Amino acid sequence: MIDSSAPSTQGAPRLEARGISKSFGGTQALRQVELSLNSGEVHALLGENGAGKSTLLKILAGSLAPDAGELVLAGARFAPQNPLEAQRLGVAFVPQEPQLCGDLNIAENVMLTHLPTRFGAVSRKAMHERAARALARVVPEGAAFPALETKVAGLGQGDRQLVCLARALAQPKVEILILDEPTSTLSGGEAARLFQVVRELAKSGLAVLYVSHFLEEVQRLADRYTVLRDGKFVTSGAIAGTTRDALVRSMAGRDVEELFPHSARNAGEVVLDLSELGGERLPISASLTLRRGEVLGVAGLLGSGRSELLRAVFGLDPVKRGTVTVKAVRGAATPVERIASGVGFLSEDRKREGLAEALTLADNLTLSTLKGLGPYGLVSPKRAAAVTRTYIERLGIRAREPEQLAGNLSGGNQQKLCFARLLLEGADVLLLDEPTRGIDVGSRADLYRIIDELAAQGKAVLMVSSYLPELLGICDRVAVMVRGKLGPARPARELEEHRLLLEATG
Repeated sequence: MIDSSAPSTQGAPRLEARGISKSFGGTQALRQVELSLNSGEVHALLGENGAGKSTLLKILAGSLAPDAGELVLAGARFAPQNPLEAQRLGVAFVPQEPQLCGDLNIAENVMLTHLPTRFGAVSRKAMHERAARALARVVPEGAAFPALETKVAGLGQGDRQLVCLARALAQPKVEILILDEPTSTLSGGEAARLFQVVRELAKSGLAVLYVSHFLEEVQRLADRYTVLRDGKFVTSGAIAGTTRDALVRSMAGRDVEELFPHSARNAGEVVLDLSELGGERLPISASLTLRRGEVLGVAGLLGSGRSELLRAVFGLDPVKRGTVTVKAVRGAATPVERIASGVGFLSEDRKREGLAEALTLADNLTLSTLKGLGPYGLVSPKRAAAVTRTYIERLGIRAREPEQLAGNLSGGNQQKLCFARLLLEGADVLLLDEPTRGIDVGSRADLYRIIDELAAQGKAVLMVSSYLPELLGICDRVAVMVRGKLGPARPARELEEHRLLLEATG
């Protein structure tokens, strides 16, 4: 709640976090953290996975209470007892992972916490009108978007994120907008639209706290920044005049020497061949060949059929037309059969498909690969824990122990755990859907290095990404998918971002 007896101070920060500390058992998530957020500015909160950003955001949004320190909103003490109270006081929070009710439609989800009523009943007309206005602020002009009556359960990850943003902007009172990795599932055009919306909101006097691992968009959008590392405040300042290298050093505590490694690779035999592949709805037509020792990237807008392509190859979605041949074996297969043949799949949606959050790290890592973990087909918890420690160290996963619940990891570390499972499976054909989504710059460099090493060892990688710099930086060839149709793959060295974006927009 806000102490209304404390007057607002003209020119003072709109929101302050003073000496915020928070522990979970023996883990100190935040220690004496400071943050100052002004009206009319976009303030970037930066830090690697596990730096404490998510914990701080939850405290600001009323989901957690700090152990020490205080929050001040408009010069008055701010201590919301729950998220609804924080919303009532003007704090809107859009989490990285969409939190929606799948059985409700889009309009109902947008207006869920503030349904318009008339004589005690929900006014569906008013609900649809307000939901439409909110969505118009976040959906790119002319872009296709499902009808308001569409059930959210059937939406893709990108559309779900847009519904969450619209819900935040539909609140009756919004003075502080907290955006946690808002572009992680958006295409370039949708991200540009979001930037425009954020700027307009800031110009109107709104204070925006913006969390992103994409430093180029932080430099493009933010006015000021604050860096956390290991739960502690590191530095704060104006974006203008601050180099990207300086931001990386502050976040990682070290220099990241090479972001996109590209070792010598020798393309070998064809291990994946698609001919006019078509799914139930998407893709419409996709033809490609993937060879050992190469990384093939797929670019395209959300809804173009990129994810559906990988899912059809792996057996998660039905193949209705064309052919798919994996290692000379022609025809569709189940995911179990694909794993057995050496094909690994990394989903873009780790919450719903990539992880069992209620299970431990060791359980998640070994779910699909129990061989060698014990005698006579049994699993030795001790051996599973030892294997898990190996991958925790190899991928730099920030975790206390193999027995820790996967749901307690930060988003980026959860993504690393999903990637580790593929490595444990020993997959030599890797289907990666947005593999670095929600990953900080230091961790991205680590994963790029691993992908590069795998390709150099003769493994084949088919990678979907909305982040064009990584496609051009790590891939040997890149193909563009437009409205369900996959174009020819061309050498990445012959392409550039602007050209790819133009092709992706048709």
